[in-house]
Amino acid sequence: MLQMMVSKRLGRRQFHFTVQGATFHETVAEYDRLSFPDVAKCGLCGSDNLDLTAREAQGKFKYTSLRCLDCRGDVTFGKRQDDDQTVFLRKTEDGKLDWRAYEKPA
Repeated sequence: MLQMMVSKRLGRRQFHFTVQGATFHETVAEYDRLSFPDVAKCGLCGSDNLDLTAREAQGKFKYTSLRCLDCRGDVTFGKRQDDDQTVFLRKTEDGKLDWRAYEKPA
């Protein structure tokens, strides 16, 4: 089994992921499933105080997001329909990360 360590810088933090496969090709293919770029700062307020978060809604919908700890804005990770192990950060039609402002629950 081959392993590769992948580092992603999200704000001021660096996250390390380990991917593995039986062959070099499979290991690189697993790396490709983390198809999101490093993110230097919040797209709303410009802060570099970012963190990864995970939550579940209504007991069945699972969300993973990159959240700004200053303004509470976030950008959600998406998954490909044909391969739910490949993740990406959602983008707007013009190709920018789809940062959403925090909305207080009613």
